Amino acid sequence: LGNLGNQPEMITLESGRKLAKFSIATNETYRNANGEKVTDTQWHNIIAWNKTAEIIEKYLQKGNEVMVEGKLTSRSYETKEGEKRYITEVVCNEILMLGNR
Repeated sequence: LGNLGNQPEMITLESGRKLAKFSIATNETYRNANGEKVTDTQWHNIIAWNKTAEIIEKYLQKGNEVMVEGKLTSRSYETKEGEKRYITEVVCNEILMLGNR
């Protein structure tokens, strides 16, 4: 459960498959040892394919509140400079749009 941190990036592959990429921010609020309220924000990378991607493209925009269900995956890739990078993302298979539309 979180809010979109950016406008979804849409990619159409040569095969015709659609891919949506976006990030969501989730907040956890708690009180520290001094009794002060602390909010911890975590960012999550989300990807979605095909029909789910089309729904995201049509209805979602930056700031929307959503609930995402999917599989947590990790992968690596190489940058143009030859550096190896690692990324963890949620492969979304279901998305629930919350709030006013």
